[in-house]
Amino acid sequence: MTGRVSLVGAGPGDPELLTLKAIRRLEHADLVLYDALVDPETLRYAPRARRFFVGKRAGRPAIRQDAINRLMIREARRGHRIVRLKCGDPFVFGRGGEEALALAAAGIPCEVVPGISSAIAAPLLSGIPVTHRGLASAFVVVSGHAEAAYGPVLRSLAAGSATLVVLMGLANRSAIARTLLDEGWPGQTPAAVLIGVSHARAGAWHGTLDGLQAALIGDEDDLPGIIVVGAVAALAGIIATEDEAPDALRTTASLG
Repeated sequence: MTGRVSLVGAGPGDPELLTLKAIRRLEHADLVLYDALVDPETLRYAPRARRFFVGKRAGRPAIRQDAINRLMIREARRGHRIVRLKCGDPFVFGRGGEEALALAAAGIPCEVVPGISSAIAAPLLSGIPVTHRGLASAFVVVSGHAEAAYGPVLRSLAAGSATLVVLMGLANRSAIARTLLDEGWPGQTPAAVLIGVSHARAGAWHGTLDGLQAALIGDEDDLPGIIVVGAVAALAGIIATEDEAPDALRTTASLG
C-alpha cells in the first residue's frame, strides 16, 4: 500500500502558531523530514516518528533537493506517512512546489498544509502592518539571496508604491538598499530588519533606507532575517502586540 506525503508549513517559528491540521499530521507521521529553521519544540508533536534533518542554510553543506525527493518517494512506496516540515508556508520560497511536482510525477499521494508565512508574520509580530490605509495599499515579497532574483522586481517598482518585504536578504542588504535608492526611493524611507521574530532571541534594527546600507546586524546565522522597507515600517515603535513588541524593542539597540 502506498503511503502519503504531507507538505506542512511550520509557520515563523513559535510552535503555538502551528495549525491544528499541522499538529494532527505530525502526531500520525511515521517519518518527519524537517528544515533548518523549524523550532525543535515543534517535533514534540511527532512522538512516534523517525526524524531527519534535511535543512539548507546559505554557505553550508546540505542534502540535495533531488535526494530529499527520492527519500520521500521511497518511504511513501513503503506505505509510510511522511511529513515534510517546512518553515513558514511550503509554497513561499520553500520549494514546496518542486516537491509536489516530483511526488505527482511518481504517483505519490500528496497534500499541502498551509503555514503562516514569515513574510507576513514577522512584520505583524514586530508591529508593522504590511498594508495600512493611507500608507501602503500593496506589499511585495521577494527573495534577496541573489541579484538575479531581487533586481528585476525592485527595478519594476515605482518608489514607495508598495511595502517591500525581503526574505533571505540580510547578506545583500547593502546592495538591495543601493538598488532602491538608484530607482528613486527617498533615503529617509523607513526600513527595518527583523531577526528571529517569534524566537526567544528575536531582535530588530529600525532606521531608514540610507541607514540600511551600513546597518550593523547581530551575527545570528541560525535565525531568519527579514527586511521591510516602506512607510509602514515607521509604525513599529507605535503598534505593539502584548507578547512580542517589548522583547523586540529591547534588543533593537544591540543590533546596530
